[in-house]
Order: sequence, then structure tokens, then C-alpha cells
Amino acid sequence: MIEFALALSLHLGLEGDYNEIHPHIRYNEQNYIAGVYYNSINNVSFYVGKRWEYNDFGLEAGAVTGYDNIAPVIPYARATYDNFFIAPGVEPDNVGLVIGYEFKW
Repeated sequence: MIEFALALSLHLGLEGDYNEIHPHIRYNEQNYIAGVYYNSINNVSFYVGKRWEYNDFGLEAGAVTGYDNIAPVIPYARATYDNFFIAPGVEPDNVGLVIGYEFKW
């Protein structure tokens, strides 16, 4: 199934000036996921991973590109509840949180 989304985010505990609007396209097949989105540092990110769900809760893990200030490919993790999400945010010498809401259609 192909999903289209627009995420709005806040970056907590991070020092940079980040993009907070993220258009997103995802392919989901038997809880394996792959997609592309406009990331927080104004780059295009591609990712692959796995999603686990229990009622309205979800957990995703995989690998993502587009954060070259850290590495060409980095681990990806995100927890969701309904359309809300929380994920770690990483800077070269700092770790924070990215929280947000994703509109899906």
C-alpha cells in the first residue's frame, strides 16, 4: 500500500535551526516499510525498515539516508500513537527528541 503524508515536527533539546514541515511518501507491505521524505536539515531522505503495531501504537526501525552531517546512512527509529510520533534527534555532539503529528491520506 502507498501512503502520502505531511508531518509537522518540533525539535526538543537540539541546537540547530530545523525544517519542521516534512512531505512524505511511504510504501508498506506486510509491515516492511520504505519511503522518502523531506527531512529536518532540508535534504531528501530515503529509508527502509520494519513496523510493528499494537492497536493505535506503533514502532518503526530501519536505516535512513540524508543526514550527511552525521553519516551517509544512520539507524532510524520512531514510536507512534495514532498520528503522533516521537523519534531521537541527533546532532554531531548532541541528542534530543523530535516530536510531531502526521496528516495521512
